[in-house]
Amino acid sequence: MDVCPVDCIHPRTDEAAFETEKKLYIDPEVCIDCGACVPVCPVDAIFQQDELPAEHAHATEVDAEWYRTRGAPGATTDTDASPGDKDPSSTPPARQGT
Repeated sequence: MDVCPVDCIHPRTDEAAFETEKKLYIDPEVCIDCGACVPVCPVDAIFQQDELPAEHAHATEVDAEWYRTRGAPGATTDTDASPGDKDPSSTPPARQGT
């Protein structure tokens, strides 16, 4: 979605995974909860965190897991890096959803 100012919605149409994924995923580590994506979502599936319906609460963890297992676009995943490659002090704290 081109409206995201921090590019936290993937896969984008120019990424290989776009053709095979079932949905787009919001990276809860990067999302700034600006709401720019809410009105342009073609299936009305994006909500501000404080307006997230209970029946969709699991979606935040689904999205976070997608990024954990695949890594952010252009980044290495945990399986790609050796244990000494990451500085734990540079990792931001986890956000509580998008």
